[in-house]
Amino acid sequence: MTIDDDFFIPNLCAPQAVFIAVLLAELVVLMHVLALGPLAMFDWRTLALGSFFVQWNTLLCLALICALRSRLQALSPAVATVLCLALVIAVCAGSSMLSASVFSLHGSAGTTLDWVLRNSLLALVLAAIVLRYSYLQQRVALQHRSELQLRLDALRARIRPHFLFNTLNSIASLIAVQPERAEQAVEDVAELFRVALKADDRDSTLAEERRLCELYLGIERLRLGDRLSTSWEMDDDLEPLVIPALLLQPLVENAVYHGIAQRSEGGRVSVIARLEGDTLRIDIENPLPLRASAPAGSGQRMALDNIRQRLEAQYGDAASLEAGREGEEYRATLRLPAKTVESGP
Repeated sequence: MTIDDDFFIPNLCAPQAVFIAVLLAELVVLMHVLALGPLAMFDWRTLALGSFFVQWNTLLCLALICALRSRLQALSPAVATVLCLALVIAVCAGSSMLSASVFSLHGSAGTTLDWVLRNSLLALVLAAIVLRYSYLQQRVALQHRSELQLRLDALRARIRPHFLFNTLNSIASLIAVQPERAEQAVEDVAELFRVALKADDRDSTLAEERRLCELYLGIERLRLGDRLSTSWEMDDDLEPLVIPALLLQPLVENAVYHGIAQRSEGGRVSVIARLEGDTLRIDIENPLPLRASAPAGSGQRMALDNIRQRLEAQYGDAASLEAGREGEEYRATLRLPAKTVESGP
């Protein structure tokens, strides 16, 4: 459980949270002043004094709850809520007594006790509403994340490499004549499927995905031999970038299975990775087979649809996959946000 993701009290030290809290507090003061009388008699002095009082309380409560947030997380939601409400009441009561005795802000509001009680009750109601909203919002976010994870798991479960049957045949043919090479091929297949079937690691790095693709390409060379060549254009500083696991391998597999393997002379699979601002772009290119007009196979369409659905589920509109003919080559282009393990989502 992480503080930021799984605790219903948000990070109130974040600039966005502070801005929203200050804005909402000011709107409450403005509504109060508007309700006092006609618009032509708008009381600017009351607005200024009320804003000073309310914003002082708001910022002080935000600072104290933010400082105690890590400790509150260890408590149950009910206990954490009670402590937050008690803190808000204590801050408001103390500020009300100070303003009444030093600045005389209560004016004609009655006795000091009445001023303190009314302000504390109002702060209690507003704080309770905000905490309830935060709790419900967190529940909805957790439910959405759970549904998203189930969807990603279902998409990952559909990954069935088409090369398995041919690979096993290639390994069987090597056992008698090149047992060492056959043994290495078995180890590569085991490593490839270990990664493919791993359920815990949802993301990978570009370096790890390249390693996985190289394992796959090494296995395919057992079948295609010198007909298959590859090239990688990727700067070293791109290797730590995070991408969804098993995203590149199906695209490289499509390039081999539907491109290189269909050509008697073979060809080259090129993988080019580069940054375009805050976007990571990856191009996978391969020469078209001689029968370029033949429709794409169902396996190719399924792989592309699978990747598109995974990108949509994980990144929304921030990522995309485009694939199609570019001259005499077929190109698949991935675009997704450039993130590292340290920067996170």
